Amino acid sequence: MFYKKTMYLFGICFLFILSACSGDSTTEDIYGHLEESVNLEESFVEQQSAISELEQKEQSLYEEIFDLNMDDFDSIKELSEEAIASIDERREKVDLEKESMDSSKEEFMKVKDLIGDLDDDDNQDVKNKAEEMYDAMMERYDAYDKIYDTYMDSLDLETELYTMLQDEELEQEDLSEQLERVNKSYQEIIDTNETFNKHTVEYNSLKRDFYDVADIDVEYDEEAPAKDENDTGESNTENNSNENEED
Repeated sequence: MFYKKTMYLFGICFLFILSACSGDSTTEDIYGHLEESVNLEESFVEQQSAISELEQKEQSLYEEIFDLNMDDFDSIKELSEEAIASIDERREKVDLEKESMDSSKEEFMKVKDLIGDLDDDDNQDVKNKAEEMYDAMMERYDAYDKIYDTYMDSLDLETELYTMLQDEELEQEDLSEQLERVNKSYQEIIDTNETFNKHTVEYNSLKRDFYDVADIDVEYDEEAPAKDENDTGESNTENNSNENEED
């Protein structure tokens, strides 16, 4: 079986500090909401290490199970139950991520009305860039929602897999079909994660542009740590028939 997993690599790097603000109070208010939306994603990032550790634990359990044969069925059943418990724990961590992202989105959407308050004549460039930035971020949130849904579906499929492994009468054909479903679900996660990363990079660039045209003076910390937007965690076993950086 080829079993590929992708980790939630949605780190936030605080790449700037405000050194001065110029311009009207509307752009300053927009700035405040943008940065608060970043702060609200902190919990989102904090879950990464725990989720990664759980994934690695489950992969080890998986490999241990498939190194056994039916003479060791009691051990297979025990390890499968342990894997299901770990999946349930991972589900809780991902839900915490979702709560963090939902809070960030709620805060970010407060800039919508503020953008509408920008004067078309005096601040056309500012307004246009703000609208582009807003649209890019909303696409990013939409991409995350797809990742969340796909990831949770994959956890259901994994749970079904380990439940099947506790059946002494399990047919090889049924097992192979379930493994194929699991692999497919993780490929979908990889694909949606790439979309999320693309929108994150786009948003970061547009936010910098917005700060420039709005004369919001920021100092960028170019040495801030960053995650590889294409980084994924992979685990491989033998076939039997698996950034974001935020400004």
